[in-house]
Amino acid sequence: MKLIIQIPCFNEAETLPQTIADLPRQLPGIDSIEFLIIDDGSRDDTIAVARGLGVHHIVALEYNRGLAKAFAAGVDAGLRLGADIIVNTDADNQYYGADIAELVAPIVAGQAQIVVGDRGVGQIAHFSPIKRLLQRFGSWVISQAAGIAIPDATSGFRAMTREAVLNMMVLSHYSYTLETLIQAGSRGTPVRFVPVRTHGPTRPSRLQTNMLHFMLHSSITIVRAYTLYQPLRLFATLGTASIVAGTLLGLRFLFFFFSGNGAGHIQSLILTAILLIVGFQILLIGLVADLVGFNRKIMENILYRLRKAQLDGD
Repeated sequence: MKLIIQIPCFNEAETLPQTIADLPRQLPGIDSIEFLIIDDGSRDDTIAVARGLGVHHIVALEYNRGLAKAFAAGVDAGLRLGADIIVNTDADNQYYGADIAELVAPIVAGQAQIVVGDRGVGQIAHFSPIKRLLQRFGSWVISQAAGIAIPDATSGFRAMTREAVLNMMVLSHYSYTLETLIQAGSRGTPVRFVPVRTHGPTRPSRLQTNMLHFMLHSSITIVRAYTLYQPLRLFATLGTASIVAGTLLGLRFLFFFFSGNGAGHIQSLILTAILLIVGFQILLIGLVADLVGFNRKIMENILYRLRKAQLDGD
């Protein structure tokens, strides 16, 4: 069984040596381990440092495309290189390399196709209280969207089987972590979370410049992925809320009408009509989106078969 450990990098010449030194060279149930660097348009000596460290494979992107695209380029390369398992870790040495054994073990035992490292975001000391709260709340939101219990939705420390990666589609330009978990949940992919350790920060985060930036981009990713993979649930919730609000206002108007005071509450009647019409329109949009989603699943299945056939042919 072949394991490829991929590391997306952007200007990581200083942190990469420690990250590579910390990675395991042997693991139970794994025949060979290879390292893959995805250089996301670095402007320093990241590639030269990687070569000097004896990294087995390097994918160099022409310009900085962001973490999500670097991750996608890495897993595509891992598939072409014949990986049975792909582990993704950060270049800033945030995670303990020894914990890769914990990520891989459930896959080797046939218990999961995706294993994510749970950092215990509610207790990380170098996270601010507001960030810990937002991380926990965000994980709860993703849990609702994916239909699986997710304690740490933004952890990039994860192991994936070849089959899981073949079914994976990264559409976001911001981060792959949230979107891929919602995809896995919608497909019924076996996902497990294992506790992992983290080092303190070695540099400021390049994914989030501030808390507002993190909240905005994460919210957009969640809404887009939720709409894409759970459209009927989303639109049915919104449509039902509008219909219920309209119905309550309508009952209120009827109460005043039969009490002889209906003339002063015409605005409620108008708002009732608007809310009911909007609610039913949202429900219809949800039905159409669900049909579109069904066609998308067919296309994803075709894409999976094409990718698998191409890789098997190679």
